[in-house]
Amino acid sequence: MTESGIALPHRRITLLGATGSIGASTLDVIARHPDRYSAFALTANRDAEGLARLCLRHSPRYAVMADEGAAKELRRLLREASCPTEALGGAQALRDAARDPETDVVMAAIVGAAGLEPALAAARAGKTILLANKEALVMAGPLFMRAVREGGARLLPVDSEHNAIFQSLPAGYSGDPARSGVRGILLTASGGPFRTTPREALASVTPEEACAHPKWRMGRKISVDSATMMNKGLEVIEAHWLFGVPAENIQVVVHPQSVVHSLVQYVDGSVLAELGQPDMRAPIAQALAYPERIASGVGPLDLFEIAALHFERPDFDRFPCLGLAYRALEAGGGAPAALNAANEVAVQRFLERRIGFTDIARVIESVMERLPTPRLDSLDDALAADAAARRMAERIVEEV
Repeated sequence: MTESGIALPHRRITLLGATGSIGASTLDVIARHPDRYSAFALTANRDAEGLARLCLRHSPRYAVMADEGAAKELRRLLREASCPTEALGGAQALRDAARDPETDVVMAAIVGAAGLEPALAAARAGKTILLANKEALVMAGPLFMRAVREGGARLLPVDSEHNAIFQSLPAGYSGDPARSGVRGILLTASGGPFRTTPREALASVTPEEACAHPKWRMGRKISVDSATMMNKGLEVIEAHWLFGVPAENIQVVVHPQSVVHSLVQYVDGSVLAELGQPDMRAPIAQALAYPERIASGVGPLDLFEIAALHFERPDFDRFPCLGLAYRALEAGGGAPAALNAANEVAVQRFLERRIGFTDIARVIESVMERLPTPRLDSLDDALAADAAARRMAERIVEEV
């Protein structure tokens, strides 16, 4: 109920990527407001035990495993626990969960390229999409935004930086920065665990060190992306498509405290920012309840404790992945999809200790140099660019 006594609609949530860190934060927020939200469908890749535990706790109608073998295991676990949730498996089931007529909101939180097709399905079905999967826009930005427009979907960014930009833009922003008096975007970055590490020491970085983020608790892949600053590069591409701001007007600002989540510059000299604790439950709650506000479980920001805020320019020599992302955005077409695919391969091989930390950027750059920039007229084009870059990246890994 609102303060005026008006009953608010109950929203059923499909959570794509329920067993990840965004999934855990989303379910925490939902559980705080059982009168307003419930889990309709929860999905995961292969973690059947993890998804089974969530089904017992949140009672969704459907649970979907991307991996068919894991879906069989999930069915067994749910049957033994006498859980009525229906277990499904495969890519088609993921798409169906995202566009089911009975779901109101889709949280798109599947990490990597695997999240593109179910997010597109939600857009085409006109859902309210809470976008935490930046790869959907990196791989197929123009296609995804067109699907949002044509499907009548509502797109709300959940990444803390893009959610901060969304909150700092004028109400009803139409995607035209000049018309709204927007000069540019300042996209903040923590700098990751190696912000002050000597450049010559980066070659010997271990996966454990790369995954030890100083501020945010995240999965291993996105933690490595933060350490290389590729995550920020992907966010530059995402910001371009979300807000219609050209790359030259999107500036990355290193802010190690992670208190200012991003800023918007206006032509009159004003700069608006969103500040808060480094806790993903805050942007998730903002997007879930928009345009209202609900409790997220995140405590207030104590400015007296923070005392001072620090900002610095990013070091493109120390973190070449950031420059590669700008280069891919400028090239256009399927270049961002190729960048993302090469990065996913390189990060995985780094986590497997097959290549070194500094080899990640070398693999990506080699892929971009060896492959022509493909066209991007359809989803098939994006998937083809992704596949070609993965094949090339695997070959380059063998050469490292």
